[in-house]
Amino acid sequence: MHNTPAMVIVGAGHVGGRAAQALREGGWGGPIMLVGAELHLPYERPPLSKALLTGERTAAQCALREPASYAADGITHFTSTVDAIDPATRQITLADGRRFAYHALLLATGGHLRWIDIPGSHLPGVLGLRTLDDAAALAPRLVEGTHIVVIGGGFIGLEVAASARARGCRVSVVEGAPRLLGRAVPESIGARVLALHRAQGVDVRLDSAPTAIVSRGDGLDVQLADGRVLAADTVVVGVGITPAIGLAQAAGLSTARGVLVNAELRTSAEGIYAAGDVAEFPSALSGETIRQETWHNAETQARTAARNMLGAHEAYTELPWFWSDQYDHQLQVAGEPALGATTVTRTLGTDAEMHFYLDAGGRLVGVSGFGPLSTVAKELKLARLLLERRAKPVPLQLADAGVKLKSLLAA
Repeated sequence: MHNTPAMVIVGAGHVGGRAAQALREGGWGGPIMLVGAELHLPYERPPLSKALLTGERTAAQCALREPASYAADGITHFTSTVDAIDPATRQITLADGRRFAYHALLLATGGHLRWIDIPGSHLPGVLGLRTLDDAAALAPRLVEGTHIVVIGGGFIGLEVAASARARGCRVSVVEGAPRLLGRAVPESIGARVLALHRAQGVDVRLDSAPTAIVSRGDGLDVQLADGRVLAADTVVVGVGITPAIGLAQAAGLSTARGVLVNAELRTSAEGIYAAGDVAEFPSALSGETIRQETWHNAETQARTAARNMLGAHEAYTELPWFWSDQYDHQLQVAGEPALGATTVTRTLGTDAEMHFYLDAGGRLVGVSGFGPLSTVAKELKLARLLLERRAKPVPLQLADAGVKLKSLLAA
């Protein structure tokens, strides 16, 4: 038993790495333990489906910080898993049986790839994408002329499709829903995303589901529910993740869709916090519990959790925000569009649009937009500022592209 209480972080991803850094910057002088199953030090995940696959970035360029910074900050990285947490004695047990005392603990366990339950789903050549090692296995397969079948038309699936097309692959996307991104964006944006991928040569199959994957020697046959067969060189499964809540449940913590935390990101056990993909936290807009799988959420919650582990009692008040880069286009969603009672559409020329979501009192609660990055980047940044200021803009002015959003900020 190691008796010196440490700040323990379970999960060495983006949240874990940033929280460890913030703990040291916040004045913690004791030991910091960063425990993760991967051999890699913490890294950012957004490049995995984009720049890492296209060759525009290396694995080293995805690192959250320089490797030497962990030693310089006295952060000890354990390549291991945590078998148990004992909230009563404030101890953890690693897979090798070693036990450590903790002063405070952060659960940053993220999630596991959700998989498809069909025959052949575990054949060689059927890959997922969640880690650097997953990206390292997939990237060499994106060879010009090969056929990549992507199962799932969500953000990861569509980003992989765009990256594969950039590498000269033939690409098919199989999506079970009647449209793309149905739970995330308005129908008109989903239609624009579909049109963009088809214009780039992607064969998108909507209302389509795989029933089996069969090896054919030099490749794979993806059998679809309508009887058609797609001959693939590689199959990529992109149907989301399942929050890694098992360790929290075994420790007796309150869980639902994720690990339940209060506004300070503290779990139901004193001294234990959770942040990132695994945390289910109160929305700053509605007070209802939400869970976010985004870069912004990981970056900001890590710092808030670290400050609270040091005794700050600070509420997490950041609004949700994420983006997806596909070809030269970008999609963004900020706030919580589902809270909107009224939707106002702003059309930016022929190739871009934005949607503003106002609650019953006229307050802006969400924004979404899609178009060429050169067209939408500035507009979406201004829209986020309006959202963060809890603005009550005039709907007719929001709809009029001739009215500058900057002028609404000034008002």
